[in-house]
Amino acid sequence: MTSLPDPGGDPQLQALTTLTGWRQFATEMPAVPQLLDGQVWQGLDPGKRVAYDDDRIAHHSRLLVVQTPAVREVVTTGRRLAYLNKTAHYGRCGLIVSGPARTGKTTAMTQLGKTIEVIHRRRHPGSRNDIPVVYITVPPAATPKMIAAEFARFLGLPLTRRANITDIIEAVCGVCADTRTSVICVDEIHNLNIATRAGAEASDTLKYFSERIPATFVFAGISVERAGLLSGARGEQIAGRFTMVRTGPFGQDQQWITLIAALEGSLRLHRHRPGTLPQLGGYLHRRTHGMIGSLLWLIRSAAIQAVTDGTEKITRKDLDAIQVDIASQTARPQPGGTR
Repeated sequence: MTSLPDPGGDPQLQALTTLTGWRQFATEMPAVPQLLDGQVWQGLDPGKRVAYDDDRIAHHSRLLVVQTPAVREVVTTGRRLAYLNKTAHYGRCGLIVSGPARTGKTTAMTQLGKTIEVIHRRRHPGSRNDIPVVYITVPPAATPKMIAAEFARFLGLPLTRRANITDIIEAVCGVCADTRTSVICVDEIHNLNIATRAGAEASDTLKYFSERIPATFVFAGISVERAGLLSGARGEQIAGRFTMVRTGPFGQDQQWITLIAALEGSLRLHRHRPGTLPQLGGYLHRRTHGMIGSLLWLIRSAAIQAVTDGTEKITRKDLDAIQVDIASQTARPQPGGTR
């Protein structure tokens, strides 16, 4: 049995919540490994075989970003709002991506950010220092200073113990203005609890950033409508300025089969029979409850296992042996929203 490669991966890989990590993500175009002819594959010497398998494992660990209806709607809506806000001096519109866990919210939002980044670089090829997109996550029990610090950390601004929130906000707004920031992505927005004083003040801080920085704000979080973000006077202000794209599980329909077929088409396995996974559409739906995050987990894991154990194919028996997330093994989520 082939041993698993070092899961540490590329030591230079950075988190998306840093400018370096975001730029890596926004500019990367991973090469899809070519599947070698059977005889060539069998004739590889051990060193080349390990490198070839490692390339395929890395490919299967990410597979492809499927242009689901949710991804398309978020990208289309986000770009439209960015155009609307381009000449707005106040009252800029924003976007909220809301839905259950594992329904592709972060994927959709980051694909919007990547699209904006690519368009900006094409229009301004000499603007290496521009930061058209900022991506942060809201920490649990966030306070105003924690929110401001997340912005500063992404931008690489030094944070000293003596720095107060006003200093941080001024520095962040100045950098964003100088580097032509046009979209700000705020993930895990459900961590903002505006029922608490700290949460309400953190929400006010985000609103202040949205007034100071001429950019389109995009929030993503789990069931934002039920998280309290849209409640009360503060919630009414947000609801009046933001539109919402809801994500949800796939139904057991043709869209589901098309999604599975697209994922299968990206596999790089020597003995896998095309059409196997779409034929298992019903089984895969029962295993994942139609959640794209769970489906990706299952197929990626099975593909990696097929390379490491040398079977080079995915069957129902192989899928049965893969444990997915706990949520998919318990309660079925409620359908709804854009898939």
